[in-house]
Amino acid sequence: MSTIGQGTWMEHVGKTHGAEDHDHDLIQDLSKRLDALWRYDQYIANAEGKPKLQECWSHLKDQEQKNIHTLKALIAEEIKQGCF
Repeated sequence: MSTIGQGTWMEHVGKTHGAEDHDHDLIQDLSKRLDALWRYDQYIANAEGKPKLQECWSHLKDQEQKNIHTLKALIAEEIKQGCF
């Protein structure tokens, strides 16, 4: 633990940040969705012989691609507005 007095060691955490909270939220969520997206092909392969499962994973993959597109468009708009 720091030598700073107890109760104050986190006093300054978060004072410096590189983006507004709403922009950070967009980037954070995009990152999570990108991580999930690349897994769907493996999930589809793992469900070989289970067409209902493969259909489900394919549907979720399609939804995720749309979500990612939406987030990218929102981020682009934020950039145009000078928010980044």
